[in-house]
Amino acid sequence: MRIFITGANGYIGLNIALTLRRAGHEVWGLVRSPEKAASLLRHEIRPIVGDLGLPESYLPVAERCTILIHAAMERGSEAVALDRKTIEALAGVGSRGPKPKTLIYTSGVWVYGSTGDQAAEEGTPLSPARLVTWRPPHEDLVLSANHVRGVVVRPGCVYGRQGGLTSGWFAGPAQGKSPVIVGDGRQRWTMIHVDDVAYGYLRIVESGRSSEVFNLTDRSRHTVEEMATAAARAAGYKGSIDTTPLPEALAKLGPYAECLAMDQHVDSRKAVRMLSWYPRHGGFLDDVGVYYEAWKAYQK
Repeated sequence: MRIFITGANGYIGLNIALTLRRAGHEVWGLVRSPEKAASLLRHEIRPIVGDLGLPESYLPVAERCTILIHAAMERGSEAVALDRKTIEALAGVGSRGPKPKTLIYTSGVWVYGSTGDQAAEEGTPLSPARLVTWRPPHEDLVLSANHVRGVVVRPGCVYGRQGGLTSGWFAGPAQGKSPVIVGDGRQRWTMIHVDDVAYGYLRIVESGRSSEVFNLTDRSRHTVEEMATAAARAAGYKGSIDTTPLPEALAKLGPYAECLAMDQHVDSRKAVRMLSWYPRHGGFLDDVGVYYEAWKAYQK
């Protein structure tokens, strides 16, 4: 299949693109510069130099594809508006070129809010953290689009290779500092290795599924303190492991701190059942030393 992906040089986007190409698909990736384009070419991914803010820079290629994946994670004051603009632009090409087209949107498990020990499933009512209150309406845009078949993916907290959300647990300790733990550390994050995320996208692409939401998480249930401590020790840090009360963290990090303090349990049995997908990595603690070495290699 011919596939277009935004954020093709990003953490999640690049690993998705690599997995799709290794499976034999023709992959076109949106990047912002010729230098980043060259890095995609080395992996047989066809680059498009453009900008999300300028849909005309990428839509001529997108309309020739049958799978459209929005994996770009923008930051800044315009990020939410730009995300919506991208969804609308990609949905708009559904009536042009090869049909039918599938639009796969990357969301995340933070839309469930804190679940405690109660496992959230795709049909669980959403209670998004303040930082991501905009995501459910954007998910709805994808699922209700008229000219494309919409799919929403909600990965857990992604780790492995470049590091993702867990990279901070390596970065601070590598410099002799305690890892940042917001709250008492007893909360549990729902985790997933980046390769398992990418494999989930491959299964969605090849399944032909549409009008569906899929969680992608592993089965590990370790606390944040356990994971952060293991990461710090792997990085050679021998000092005390400190925690930051949520009010103090809010003053420093804003609403992002609430996400770090969330206690979640998210179920992925729907993806197992409907996609024959399953996580091949048991959890962050299983190979924390390997993940540290991989993260360190990416810093060079």
